[in-house]
Amino acid sequence: MGKRNTVISICKAIGIILMVITHSECPSALCTFAYEFHMPLFFITAGYFFSVKYLSDEATFVKKRIKGLYLPFVKWAVFFLIIHNWMFDLGILNEKYGNPGGGVTHPYSWHQMQQNLWTIVTAMGGYDQFLNGAFWFFRGLFVASIFYLVLFKLFDMAATGAGKQAWRTTVVPVTVCLAALALGAWKTGEGLRVTNLIQGGYREIMGTFFFGCGFIFRQMHEKYKATWWSTIAFAAITLVFSLYAPSSMAWNADFERFLRLPLPAICGFLMTYNISLWLDRREGRLKRFLVFCGDNTLQILVFHLVAFKVVSIVKIWWYGLDFLQIGCHTVIHVHSQDDLFWILYTIAGVGIPLSFGKPSRTQGRTSGEPPLA
Repeated sequence: MGKRNTVISICKAIGIILMVITHSECPSALCTFAYEFHMPLFFITAGYFFSVKYLSDEATFVKKRIKGLYLPFVKWAVFFLIIHNWMFDLGILNEKYGNPGGGVTHPYSWHQMQQNLWTIVTAMGGYDQFLNGAFWFFRGLFVASIFYLVLFKLFDMAATGAGKQAWRTTVVPVTVCLAALALGAWKTGEGLRVTNLIQGGYREIMGTFFFGCGFIFRQMHEKYKATWWSTIAFAAITLVFSLYAPSSMAWNADFERFLRLPLPAICGFLMTYNISLWLDRREGRLKRFLVFCGDNTLQILVFHLVAFKVVSIVKIWWYGLDFLQIGCHTVIHVHSQDDLFWILYTIAGVGIPLSFGKPSRTQGRTSGEPPLA
């Protein structure tokens, strides 16, 4: 077998580490910079592995989405639903400390637990915001990838004859992306909501666009030439947007923030991809760690907020704080902007979940879809 292509795994590793950093209350400039592209990156890397073969085998594609996204979401959302009140008994969650805005969580009544269970299963919502705040990504990618397939099939029907294959790799992908952008502009411009999607559908619509960008990039990646000059340029564009026109995939984005998102998100991905290419050429411990990390993004996504509690205990001891501050979301806010505990939070948020990780099952494969792609 040929050597496995690990560039995308490294890309995903950088993305997931940046996600943990943004949740650690790191310096605001770093946080704003990462928000420009670190979540769009995951939709782009997922779209990179989309294949036109699924146009005639939709069932296989949907089954893979269910197995890779819906079922893990339900499993872990239900697990944390079950232990929610137990976390109150331990003091890990409490009604005294919460997020920076003062919001706190509460024990669930029996009725609320049942309602959350229904919402988890039927709408991919209802998860524990204080322990599973990043779980929106499961739903976002699940809906976006299937919506992309639907739009692709609709536009693909217009193609006939000998040029159909070329149409599928050029005109149709671009048209789908433009359609997703048009929907995003309509939604944010008029303040509309997709009422049957938790959080209104903005993340799913933009996820569809970035998923399509990934597929387009796959078609041109053999001709793509990464240089340090282009990497610096992509980084500079992303940085300028983060300083003067920040945006993110926040669910409540308005029209202005929608307009700001696509360019720095794509530039941030290309910057990360270029860096990943460079790292991939250098065999050693760093590359092995990043590939392992990129192949185990699921564990980090699910458990990093719980892993933060270990560092919170250390911070409580260090500053002599009330133990109930362990309930702060996502981290203890005291001194968060003037100490370096965000580094410890990042190490724990990545390292502890990775201790449960498994080596990739795709060793030796030249291409393919990494876990949680």
